[in-house]
Amino acid sequence: MAALSRLYAPETETLPGKDELTGHMTKPIRVLGVLILVVSIEGLLCTALRGQSSSDNNTTAASQNTSQTGTASPATAAPAAQAASSTPAPQPLPTPAMTGPLSTAVPTTFDAGPLGKLEVTGILSGMADWQDDPALGDEPTHLDISNGQIFLQKTTGVVQFYLQAGAYNIPALGTPYLSTSRTLSDFYGPLPVGFLKIQATKNFSIMIGQLPTLIGAEYTFTFENMNIERGLLWNQENAVNRGVQLNDTFGHLTASLSWNDGFYSNRYTWISGTLSYSKGANTLAVVAGGNAGHTVFRTLATPVQNNGSIYNLIYTYTKGPWIIQPYFQYTDVPTDAAIGVVRGASTSGGALLLDYNFKHGISLAGRGEYISSTGNASDGAVNLIFGPGSGGWSLTLTPTYQNKGFFARADLSFAQAVSYTPGDAFGPQGINRAQARAMIEAGFMF
Repeated sequence: MAALSRLYAPETETLPGKDELTGHMTKPIRVLGVLILVVSIEGLLCTALRGQSSSDNNTTAASQNTSQTGTASPATAAPAAQAASSTPAPQPLPTPAMTGPLSTAVPTTFDAGPLGKLEVTGILSGMADWQDDPALGDEPTHLDISNGQIFLQKTTGVVQFYLQAGAYNIPALGTPYLSTSRTLSDFYGPLPVGFLKIQATKNFSIMIGQLPTLIGAEYTFTFENMNIERGLLWNQENAVNRGVQLNDTFGHLTASLSWNDGFYSNRYTWISGTLSYSKGANTLAVVAGGNAGHTVFRTLATPVQNNGSIYNLIYTYTKGPWIIQPYFQYTDVPTDAAIGVVRGASTSGGALLLDYNFKHGISLAGRGEYISSTGNASDGAVNLIFGPGSGGWSLTLTPTYQNKGFFARADLSFAQAVSYTPGDAFGPQGINRAQARAMIEAGFMF
């Protein structure tokens, strides 16, 4: 979603190297990102040189079990640790949601007086990347902080809450790099996610606030996903919306329904929902969302897709070392001359996400995807990808290493535009067909 700024927001066309609004933050954040990478790599080398004890191997195996089953089911995590002790081991929390292969740290719990028992976790990570054919105003290389976030939550009682605060970056394929300082100022601010949750019954809850979207198979932040960068299909989806969400569970079925502001528009005209069926290692989800009105308002976080609708069919298989997740996506932006869409267009796409966890905290993830759009430049159709009627495909490979709170991983990716409009593809003039990228991310979960 954030990646769409390249296509629809004039202020990103030149991508200034120093954020005009928060330029004083850019240099310190980049320096901090470099320091995190250096410290992380040093820790990785030290671990490799001295090897791991048998107790470390047990802990790593428990961590991998957590990531394989997903944080949505913490009761199944860390069986090795529980088998070694009669006292149940503390479990990672279900929020923030994570697909894997990374797993969050065991939370620190403290008594907050009238608020009751609170739990806190966090992440600190830096990243570096290289790309060929950068856009006009972009650079071939970047160093930055990718995450500096704290997660504070109350997960017991009728009244609960979740607060996610700090700095973050949301890199995505097919779009220019946006600095962490500018991402923070131009998108969701220093509190990107925060909500009050009323756990009315064991299975029914109400959430109010800044909510993670129900749309799509990939989450927003780097650490939540198999790959560091988001994919081409994710570019059509929203990431954070403000509103109200109802959740209920009926046996193997889980349903959520939300009234919200779509692509962070502050206009509450969107309705989205999901219905999923889970049994054993298999989960099938049907997701839909759309704007019941129309919105002229546009910002970096609110592209033209805010006036459309989106549908997903997502299957997830999670068993042993494997996570396999194919999904299909369809979107539509209708004709609406009142908001400047003289001819609407739609997209259709599919993706396959895979992750295999080896022993000793090592895993390998991959993503392949293809997306196409309708319309053409001559009929004035709205641009949804690389020009009207264009398409694109990408391949990404992500090896990952995690040892307790420390992690390091890399993205190797290739994206190619299909039937693109000159000026809307890659390179300074937007006429290059393809782009290759390499990115590393390393840091600590605590």
